[in-house]
Amino acid sequence: MNKITMLLSLTLASAALAAENTLTDQESANGWQLLFDGKSSAGWRALGSPEFPKAGWQVADGTLAIGKSTKAGDIITTKSYKNFELVFEFKLTEGANGGVKYFVQPGAKPTDKHGLGCEFQVLDDDKHPDAKLGRDGNRKTASLYDVIPAPANKKLKPVGEWNQGRIVVSGKHVEHWLNGEKTVEYDRGTEAFAALIAKSKFAKNKGFGEAPEGHILLQDHNDEVSFRNLKLKPLE
Repeated sequence: MNKITMLLSLTLASAALAAENTLTDQESANGWQLLFDGKSSAGWRALGSPEFPKAGWQVADGTLAIGKSTKAGDIITTKSYKNFELVFEFKLTEGANGGVKYFVQPGAKPTDKHGLGCEFQVLDDDKHPDAKLGRDGNRKTASLYDVIPAPANKKLKPVGEWNQGRIVVSGKHVEHWLNGEKTVEYDRGTEAFAALIAKSKFAKNKGFGEAPEGHILLQDHNDEVSFRNLKLKPLE
């Protein structure tokens, strides 16, 4: 490799790295916000503490990642959201379990440990035992955890590769997307949604999924999971 080729490769690599965890001019103009800047934990705190965890969760190489068996606990956004479009990328390790929750109500005080909310499941569908539980695959990736299953033929990339998740909340209507394809949609406050909840592990949680707004939560299941490019656009 000659010097010019080497410099060009380094320039392209730097440009690619800079593109992560940033907003394009068009995204900024359209109202998108970064939930993770790729360099710090700004905008996040521990569930049950006003501070970010001192160990377990790490900000490194442009990712927000949880280590294996650290028992650091879940983290949530410092702000809550009502109607929004959320996109995020996630990467699993073999056998890992994670999740992205929304409508999370952490309690009146920052120290209240309560992380109940609707969950976009993030899981190694092949090797984590939880994938075999629940009903009809409703504990597999991109499902509404334990409530609505994602299609069996969803477009999921292998463990170790980056996948893109997307959650859209518009009033009572909610959608999950995985790598550009819709996997789940439902309408809160309907008899159909209530019937699904009644068949789930959340049957005894009165009003589950009906909160008008809430925090975004990244789950710690004592497995290695990485996130990047977390972006949110508030919707009217």
